[in-house]
Amino acid sequence: MKKLLNTKWFRAAIPALLIHCSIGTVYCWSQIKGEIAEAIGYGTNVAPLEWAFSLAIFFLGMSAAFGGNIVEKNIHKSSLISAVCFTVGMVGTGICVYFKSLPGIFLFYGVIMGIGLGFGYLSPVKTLMLWFKEQKGLATGLAVAGFGLAKMIASPIMASLISNFGVVNMFYILAVIYFIMMFCGHLLLKKPDGWVEEPHKKSDAKVTEVFKNKTFIGIWLMFFLNITCGLAIISQEKYIYAAAGIGAAMITFLCSMTALFNAFGRIAFSAAADNLKDRNTIYKLIFILSAGFSVITFVTNGIASQLVFLVVVLLCIINAGYGGGFSNLPTLLSDRFGMKTISAVHGLALSAWAFAGIAGNQLSTLILNMTGQSYNHVLYVTAALYAVALIVSFVLVKPGKVE
Repeated sequence: MKKLLNTKWFRAAIPALLIHCSIGTVYCWSQIKGEIAEAIGYGTNVAPLEWAFSLAIFFLGMSAAFGGNIVEKNIHKSSLISAVCFTVGMVGTGICVYFKSLPGIFLFYGVIMGIGLGFGYLSPVKTLMLWFKEQKGLATGLAVAGFGLAKMIASPIMASLISNFGVVNMFYILAVIYFIMMFCGHLLLKKPDGWVEEPHKKSDAKVTEVFKNKTFIGIWLMFFLNITCGLAIISQEKYIYAAAGIGAAMITFLCSMTALFNAFGRIAFSAAADNLKDRNTIYKLIFILSAGFSVITFVTNGIASQLVFLVVVLLCIINAGYGGGFSNLPTLLSDRFGMKTISAVHGLALSAWAFAGIAGNQLSTLILNMTGQSYNHVLYVTAALYAVALIVSFVLVKPGKVE
């Protein structure tokens, strides 16, 4: 039994899924922001709330960037920080919704929960790549898929809890469930026997040198642009479906389906990269597909003309590419920069997520306000940004390990 428990599945894959399936519920924001706005007295006006999600993603990225060395040295400390911060953030958000405090929601959902997201996202990644040396892409894809699957699993659960117990109690109930899941993941997570971290003298100074490296800058920009475009569309997903004339019941189903594509993209793209000479090829494919389908949709005036099938396909493609960009990042970085300081380097790369978390959500809100709620105009801008990312992938991110 002891031998069975000390395997890559029990010590890496399962704990990673437990953690990521919990923190991934942050992407249910599109489904719950309307109920929160109504509960705190804003009616149907969700615009003042949008900063809660933006702050959560910002602090996710920044806590990963600054916490990378903590994860490098002690995954149990970082995974415990994640469990505590994430669930305290959920409980605090529930309390602030009850007392109708918008600043409190920004603090708990945005800042505290965001810190839990960053440490939780980063904690299992290096451990997975150490256990699955020959299939790093598949391993990280399976675990990071939990982040995407969380939306599919949690969306109907949240809807049911809100319907039966109210939005405030929904946060309390889920906080208990997620703490149990994350704490179990924290207890199980363990690096392979025999792996010893080398002491890093002045590691902070050395690791941050990657920001002077052209390849790292290129990867950072690709990641930033893919997230910015993805969030600009995904954060409005529920409303895009409504604009295409889809009913409320079907919207819930479609949001779960696109979440499945998000998770599938995380597995499929990163697993496929295991068989390629250069993992950067995956990013090129993601950008071509995302830009291409965006152009097809707005050229045919897809959303405005209620071409429902085209809108659904577009959102499935965007979700898959968005997820695939996340799962392919740590393995691409390990190919270019090695495994020695991968948690710290990965954390610094995730700072792109922090800025994209603000840029993506606010970009779509700005465009919609300026164009009278035209979702096709959002596609104009994201298609152009995907094209820029494709150029970056060819010009800055060259094949081969960086010495």
